[in-house]
Amino acid sequence: MKPRQAFTGPALFSYGFRPFFAATILTGLIAVPLWVLIWQGVLDYNGPFAAVDWHIHEMVFGYGSAVLAGFLFTAVPNWTGRLPVRGWPLAALFALWILGRMVLWTGFVGPVAALLIDCAFLVLVAAMIAREIVAGKNWRNLKVLMPVSLFTLANLCFHLEVMSAGISDYSRRLGIALLIFLIMLIGGRIIPSFTRNWLVKTRGQEAPLPVPFSRFDGVSLAFGAAALLAWVLAPGSLFAAVLLMIAGVLHMARLTRWRGSSVLTSAILLMLHLAYAFIPLGLFVAGFAALELMEQAAAVHILGIGGIGGMTVAVMMRASMGHTGRDLVAGPLLTLAFALLCGAAALRSADRVFEGFDLGAIHGAAALWTLAFALVSLRLLPWLVQGNAAKRKASAPPQARPSPQ
Repeated sequence: MKPRQAFTGPALFSYGFRPFFAATILTGLIAVPLWVLIWQGVLDYNGPFAAVDWHIHEMVFGYGSAVLAGFLFTAVPNWTGRLPVRGWPLAALFALWILGRMVLWTGFVGPVAALLIDCAFLVLVAAMIAREIVAGKNWRNLKVLMPVSLFTLANLCFHLEVMSAGISDYSRRLGIALLIFLIMLIGGRIIPSFTRNWLVKTRGQEAPLPVPFSRFDGVSLAFGAAALLAWVLAPGSLFAAVLLMIAGVLHMARLTRWRGSSVLTSAILLMLHLAYAFIPLGLFVAGFAALELMEQAAAVHILGIGGIGGMTVAVMMRASMGHTGRDLVAGPLLTLAFALLCGAAALRSADRVFEGFDLGAIHGAAALWTLAFALVSLRLLPWLVQGNAAKRKASAPPQARPSPQ
């Protein structure tokens, strides 16, 4: 059998997480300042959506589709044992994602063409993943196509709702709900697993360990899905309020079973636990909003900034470190970035939770979010566009030894 040929193209297109995590980070860095400038009337927006819908769409479907693609194109080769999608197919898919962002910003094509271009990206992601799973005969992981397909459908609904009603309503909540459920599902696997591994390594088998996935987790996921669906369809109903409160209690209890208090000295692990905590918090606020005790915008930003933003940043940090040959240590810069992101979630939601709270909350939250992604960009982007640290170290010439005296 011939050995596998090493990839000789640009490092950026050697693995799926590289271009799409870079795209996610740059979207986080650029999209929010653009939205603030549009909102203030400083910058004109000429795309096919209303300005607020462009903001929502790019933060949910632009940002979300990039991070989802990066995660899946990294996980699937581990499942199948096949080479990752790389080279020109990966570059072409990346170019399609960029084209989708361009048509929704410039409006140089009509709404139908924009729909086809934007939705084509996730369709191709699903097709390429299906091909790899089938070729690797990894049948049990075909189920991963379900969330990708649902997210694609939500994006399609967003376009169609804007075209028919002039503004999105149901589909914006559907996109957020699907990303939150994915975090419930995937986070519920990786957070206790990573925590267990770290505790065993640092404290031994005698340390109290996270509770393994059990029927309780299944019940929590079922109530989470039901609550999110009720929030999408009837966010102001008593039925939704009850389900959201129950789901919030279950997922807060679920989080306490993962021994988060034992990882206070590991910032990269603590980030995952803190990011997950925004999910039950957001469910509680959405439930109070259904009872007209708070505003839905507060729930949206707690779930969006804290839950989705926090978890995706924490996962991108860890995956980028691990897959580029670096130690799983956050360091002060990335720790500060995550803290700023949490601050953005708190500040942006406070003006909706507490009546009369202002203090420049929107501008302050946007500044904290942007600074957080600037720090993440400063640290992660060089790792994503360069070769692995171990290979670079091995290929470096040996340092000259001092001559004997």
